[in-house]
Order: sequence, then C-alpha cells, then structure tokens
Amino acid sequence: MIAIHTKYLRPTNNRGARIKAYTSSGFTATISYPYEFSYEMCHYQAVKALVEQNKLDWDLADMRHGDSADGKGYVFCFDCSKVTA
Repeated sequence: MIAIHTKYLRPTNNRGARIKAYTSSGFTATISYPYEFSYEMCHYQAVKALVEQNKLDWDLADMRHGDSADGKGYVFCFDCSKVTA
C-alpha cells in the first residue's frame, strides 16, 4: 500500500508556514502554505506536488484521506488498497 503522510510546518523567522508530504519509500515535497484553500485541500496540494515533483505515475482521482495519529496532518492512500474480508 502506498501511504502519503502530510504535516503542517509552522512558520519560522526565516520561512513562512509550509506543508510537507512524504512517503516511507523516501519521496518528499514541501510547499508554501496555500492560504486560498481549505485546510484539507492545502494538504492535498502538497500530495499533488509530491507526485508532480517526483514524476510519479499515480492517479490521485480515487485517493482517500484521514487524520494522522499525531494530529499534525493527514494520511492519504489509494482506493485500490482496500482490505477485503
């Protein structure tokens, strides 16, 4: 299963707020916080940036998401990763 984690990065003295998207396999992307979107959509924009910047052939159309365990972002995964009984 491919899971993409996102997390909000607070602004510092040198940088504004950002969102980082990353996978356990080492793909990563960080974007400036896009204030024109809702909170969830901001995290999705980071996922889109990860796919584009790493030139991945992943179809985001059936992506699902939920809160991360640490409460700092989301976890996105694909519909094809369903558990069947």
